[in-house]
Amino acid sequence: MRGRDRAYGALLGLAVGDALGMPTQYLPRETIAARYGVLDGFRPAPDDNVISRGQPAARVTDDTDQAVILGRLLIDGRGRVDQVRFARELRDWHKRMVGAGSADLLGPSTLRALDQLDRGVPPEESGRWGDTNGAAMRIAPAGIAFSVRPLDELVSRVAQAGRVTHNTGIAIAGAAAVAAAVSAGIDGADLSGALDIAVRAAEIGGRLGHYVAGADVASRIAWARGLVAGRDPGEALDLIYRLVGAGVATQEAVPAALAICSLFPGDPFAVTRYAASLGGDCDTIAAIAGAVSGAVYGAGRFPATIVEQLTAANPDLHLSDLADRLLGLRGGTDARPDPGGTPPEPGLG
Repeated sequence: MRGRDRAYGALLGLAVGDALGMPTQYLPRETIAARYGVLDGFRPAPDDNVISRGQPAARVTDDTDQAVILGRLLIDGRGRVDQVRFARELRDWHKRMVGAGSADLLGPSTLRALDQLDRGVPPEESGRWGDTNGAAMRIAPAGIAFSVRPLDELVSRVAQAGRVTHNTGIAIAGAAAVAAAVSAGIDGADLSGALDIAVRAAEIGGRLGHYVAGADVASRIAWARGLVAGRDPGEALDLIYRLVGAGVATQEAVPAALAICSLFPGDPFAVTRYAASLGGDCDTIAAIAGAVSGAVYGAGRFPATIVEQLTAANPDLHLSDLADRLLGLRGGTDARPDPGGTPPEPGLG
């Protein structure tokens, strides 16, 4: 079934992009270019990468781990994420990573939200300032579980899924764009169609949650796509790195990832290779780009050797089974979506 191949492709693409970007994350673009050129496969983390050093080739990071956590919670909640349990599982994951000596831990928005919860702030408010890319990096399972039509319902479900840590218009817009593109791909949309739907979802998502100051995600996705249209991939990546940005801000990472998707129609592995070679937060950018392109083109477009290496390095992921279970929710969730998410505070737009 094409839908099953695309659902698995979304999770596989996420994990492949994440693992490709593991050794290069937070390195400058110039360092990556001199050391690797464009990555052609999995590499172990170098000793000078203070975040991932010591990790073997093909090992995934927080992007994949947290997406799997979210996916399992969606299944257990039949489409609705238990926010208290989500926070607890993220905290437990963080503790396990610290215990294992990893420096690749929870991001700033999630850590801030968990601290707020510890102080007695309710889950509806703990994500009040969460505007970084954590919600977008782990949202692909929602794109598998929920149909893209009606779009406002999908966006509402996305807002609910990440509310405890990322309850801002910027974060919801970025996560909605990714989930909508994934969902559209599973429904059979071509790449251009999926990216168009991503922009519309970001427009809707930007009106939900709390206001924080920042550039409009939908506008930046459209601009980034136009910026790289017709350009050589190397030139395009330089422009993305210098102008769009490769940081943890949602309004950088999501437009960067979707712009890279547009460079390699039909080749999701090339999308992940180039995204992981970008620099900055390139494991997350490659994970997002891999999820979208994997949903559009399917798991079968990834080289068999890459899939084998990823599976061998991460034997507990079981992404195909997770994709099947998420796909089983599609069109059959009992959970009712939120009626529009959290409105902005009066006077803040």
